[in-house]
Amino acid sequence: MSMKSQLNDAMKDAMRAKDKERLGAIRLMLAEIKRVEVDERIEIDDARVLAILDKMVKQRRDSISQYESAGRQELADVEIAEINVIQDFLPAALSEDEIKQLVQSAISETGAASMADMGKVMGVLRPQIQGRADAGAVSGLVKAALNS
Repeated sequence: MSMKSQLNDAMKDAMRAKDKERLGAIRLMLAEIKRVEVDERIEIDDARVLAILDKMVKQRRDSISQYESAGRQELADVEIAEINVIQDFLPAALSEDEIKQLVQSAISETGAASMADMGKVMGVLRPQIQGRADAGAVSGLVKAALNS
């Protein structure tokens, strides 16, 4: 079953359960997917849906930090609830050990020896970590591995 159809089914389930918060978050995800399809005039696949959902989580994390620094915890709580719903549709997160193992295999696969090769390493890693790990954190691990 495709990600879009899973989202549509989840939306119907949330409507039946009268779960307004979950329904709102699912509608936001579907709207963003539809926006991309309309803007680019394409039918997107599951990999692109994962990229969109991953971006939505990142945007919400940024919003949470801004709301908390402004003392608006009630708005941060809404964003946290949306992240929880979005993560239900993302694959299971990678552990730090799994990420380190992927980083080492990507470095050996690309033959990276310095920071100049970081783009090659991240190019190999990006599809593997999409929706399963924060690219910024993985980037930090790649930098540390290339500097040592």
